[in-house]
Amino acid sequence: MVACHLLKAVQAWTDLGLGDFELRYLRDKQKREVDFAVIRDGRPWFLVEAKTADARPGPALGHFLEATGAAHAFQVVLESPYVAADCFRHRGPVVAPARAFLSQLP
Repeated sequence: MVACHLLKAVQAWTDLGLGDFELRYLRDKQKREVDFAVIRDGRPWFLVEAKTADARPGPALGHFLEATGAAHAFQVVLESPYVAADCFRHRGPVVAPARAFLSQLP
């Protein structure tokens, strides 16, 4: 579900002429990984780790946030109640309810 929303968003942003957007996956030789990296004009813009219920950001998310210089990092949690908050307000890593995060994408 998260992948579909992110793919739709990067395609919409590119089609609207807001830049050249891509959806990627990150993994290093130490097998740390992040589910999604949204790339804007060749540079990481934000990272997303999708979880069902874990409300604590994993260490890989913080590692890749620092390593890539991305502006934002999110742990998107499916089983978390909606919160009316701007998920992109903080650099991160930020735990965000899936309903709140996905509602802020086009």
